[in-house]
Amino acid sequence: MTLYLATGNPGKVADFQGMEPALRLEILPGFASLPSIDETGDTFEANARLKAEHYSRFTPDWVVADDSGLSVDALGGAPGIYSARFAGRHGDDAANNRLLLERLRNVPEGRRGAAYICVLALARRGVTQAAFAGRVEGSVLEAPRGTQGFGYDPLFFCTEAGRGMAELDAVQKARFSHRGRAARALLEWIRSWPHPASPPPR
Repeated sequence: MTLYLATGNPGKVADFQGMEPALRLEILPGFASLPSIDETGDTFEANARLKAEHYSRFTPDWVVADDSGLSVDALGGAPGIYSARFAGRHGDDAANNRLLLERLRNVPEGRRGAAYICVLALARRGVTQAAFAGRVEGSVLEAPRGTQGFGYDPLFFCTEAGRGMAELDAVQKARFSHRGRAARALLEWIRSWPHPASPPPR
């Protein structure tokens, strides 16, 4: 069963490379030249489905799309689905992190709770077959820590790991992260079919 990943984000690609070999995801051929789609959904799942359905129309194979972000308690769940463009320009990690620290400047350590959320949608020929969610609890650090990862990783302290997300290597991150949890749910779904070598019914 070939699964194509519909993303141009190198950070997400690196995250998937740290996951178990049983989940083989290849970048959708010609992805960079395909027409993009606006993320108009009001939830992570809605946006993941939009992207998966859109890009699955360009291949007969299965397509996985990811939508994910950071939800901060003290900000009422923001930046949420706007995580990648929190500071205005899509994908400007440095600006997003600066704005996050500014918004939390007067928030004490005990009130900086946050969660990373990821939804993976699996689609074929324009129809979503299933969606898988992953969530990891933590808090927002007062200053960047670590050199790994991307996005808000330098500011996210993972409670379960007891370390900053950017202090974890790719394999460690896959074990604890929201994306890793969603991917394991996807893999379990695939393995649940009677004949793993064959795709689930259309």
